[in-house]
Amino acid sequence: MVEMRKVLGLILGGGQGSRLYPLTHERSKPAVPLAGKYRLIDIPMSNCFHADIDKIAILTQFNSASLHRHIYRTYVRDMFTKGWVQILAAEQTPTSHDWYQGTADAVRKQWIEISQAGADHILILAGDHLYRMDYREFVAAHIDSEADITVAVQPVSRPDAPSFGILKLGENDEIVQFKEKPQTDEELDSMVSTDDRHKPFMASMGIYVFRTEVLNEMLKAVDGDDFGKNIIPAGLESKKVQGFVFDGFWEDIGTIRRFYEVNLMMAQADPPFDFYSAEAPIFTRPRFLPGSTFSGGALDHVLLADGCKIGNATIRNAVVGLRSVIGDSVTLTNTIMMGADYFETDAEQTKNRRSKRANIGIGNGSVIDGAILDKNARIGKGVIIRHMADRPDQDHENWVSRDGIVIVPKNAHIPDSTVI
Repeated sequence: MVEMRKVLGLILGGGQGSRLYPLTHERSKPAVPLAGKYRLIDIPMSNCFHADIDKIAILTQFNSASLHRHIYRTYVRDMFTKGWVQILAAEQTPTSHDWYQGTADAVRKQWIEISQAGADHILILAGDHLYRMDYREFVAAHIDSEADITVAVQPVSRPDAPSFGILKLGENDEIVQFKEKPQTDEELDSMVSTDDRHKPFMASMGIYVFRTEVLNEMLKAVDGDDFGKNIIPAGLESKKVQGFVFDGFWEDIGTIRRFYEVNLMMAQADPPFDFYSAEAPIFTRPRFLPGSTFSGGALDHVLLADGCKIGNATIRNAVVGLRSVIGDSVTLTNTIMMGADYFETDAEQTKNRRSKRANIGIGNGSVIDGAILDKNARIGKGVIIRHMADRPDQDHENWVSRDGIVIVPKNAHIPDSTVI
């Protein structure tokens, strides 16, 4: 059995997440809500706990307040628990005055704290992926192969390969070549790793295991700031770099389109990722919320979170998040509604009426199709948000569009009878 107490789980949570704007306008990418009640950071955290990794460090930088709050409220270790969960935030020091310049630079700048964990191996994880992996198998394969570095790889098709860093596997799954996002047929043909004609290429998942002394050595020797672009290619020249093939469900939720599509997958009858797993559940912050109520209408392929109050509405192919309020005669389709951080009081709703501001939620008679409604969004009565496949990217005062999807940002207000 692998000694997981000698493994440090290091989660990279400092990226700006510009491709997920405006969902990342007020929060970091790992803090973005997922599947009605979770946040993206809950995925690697849960995988670490199931693998008995009891030392976890999270590197943070941009818009990190809500992420810090979620970590401190959710992953509290008592005095009888071995290990810890630690946030390593970007900071100025006598030796460094800059913010993190990339994934490797973030680890380099926090090396003093990281080295104090006394780990033999460091498991480096992304904070914005959806997957379930047994890290014990990953680390065991790394140790058994006597590798210096092991990279988790996912089989991908030829159409998908140009979007990833592609690694060519040689004998015994040792990595012998790397190309960052190969575009030409000639480049792709040289990187085939398997006989599977559907998925002949191996893409890096951005998940690594390093022997601690090797990682320290490479961070000092390699000038580059990124693991995928600099550290791993440099490692191929002088270190033993192994591939660990993972063929389960895995999604890099890096764009608005992928965020939208992956969330709606979770509302289907047989979703590709199982949040209902009895053996390896996904953890998140416990909330003391009532059950959800539904006063009539129709629900069809809806992922419904706790604490929702839904009137006589028609909801199809949708994710309805915590504390969502949906009025009567509402039609909600192909939409992610993230819900709210709190229930409004009667006094607050009276104040809303006086100021002609909608309550948090969706007002009576609204029709919404193909949208993302962020937390605490106020959608007035009779609002129409239409799906337009060819809608250009736009930025308005209270809504934006990306990839044809309308996003209503956190705390935004869409007045009565607005048509978008």
